[in-house]
Amino acid sequence: MKIVAIDAGNSRIKWGVYENGQWVTRGVLATREAEGLSEALPQIVAPAKIVAANVAGEAVRERINAATASLELDVTWIVARDEQCGVRSSYADTATLGPDRWAALIAARHLHPGACIVVNAGTTLTADALSAEGIFAGGVIVPGYALMREALAAGTARLKTPEGRFAYFPDNTADAIASGALNALAGAVDRMSRYLADTGEGDPLVLLSGGDAALIEPLLSAPRLVDNLVLEGLARIGTEDA
Repeated sequence: MKIVAIDAGNSRIKWGVYENGQWVTRGVLATREAEGLSEALPQIVAPAKIVAANVAGEAVRERINAATASLELDVTWIVARDEQCGVRSSYADTATLGPDRWAALIAARHLHPGACIVVNAGTTLTADALSAEGIFAGGVIVPGYALMREALAAGTARLKTPEGRFAYFPDNTADAIASGALNALAGAVDRMSRYLADTGEGDPLVLLSGGDAALIEPLLSAPRLVDNLVLEGLARIGTEDA
């Protein structure tokens, strides 16, 4: 079965073609350039399904629908469910959980058999707790690295500084801002890991994905990098349950 998977995020659209248990091709473009999908996708021959997650709004959804029209298949836009592909949700209102987070949780369930913290580091950072039994306990959302720096620049008179670098003990303002943001992101992940461990789940594995994953990887204890958890989850949903 050939599946076209599309992950429409706030900044980027990631897409791929999944067939016979592997990725045949993958690509990425800016969300503001969603129409560009129409140039790549006509080269894909006879997919069985198009499965997509969208957190970028209705206008982007419609542009993706138009860009995929040449494939002559309706897009299956996923939404979080109470249970799917081995994951059960404990969210108070399941439908309000972002489809990207849900797809990432499903990917995590099939990539790792034990408890884990599922992290996507992009425009925002999400850190979601998944038990060894496949129960999504809940998670946090914090501003991503760029948003943190932009907030400081917008909300202060003297913190509009060049890009800094991480340091344990920053000795200049640019590095202090960069290090503070990265420590905040890594700290959110560490806290979720500790909270899940405190429930009796042992030492959860951190599954880390997203455009800024490489920035925080060195600050975490033995995370497992996954190129795109959302696409992996979409492929799983398309294969098993779409």
